[in-house]
Amino acid sequence: MPKAGIHPKYDTITVKCACGTHFETRSTHKGDIVLEICSACHPFFTGKQKLVDTAGRVERFRRKFAKSDAGKAEAAK
Repeated sequence: MPKAGIHPKYDTITVKCACGTHFETRSTHKGDIVLEICSACHPFFTGKQKLVDTAGRVERFRRKFAKSDAGKAEAAK
């Protein structure tokens, strides 16, 4: 017999994704869960690559290597 009153409440919640997909599941989490990437928009499941830019990291990476590529092109001349 499990002890009464020590287990968390297990209720139905709604999980919402940034892409607009939402579904219901059961969890001990209080309130709804909001996701950035779900199985409907994740590249592993969809087969499409999608860059998720967090705080401009992708743009900063491209600028950094654009400078080094330009330097290599001038040195080759």
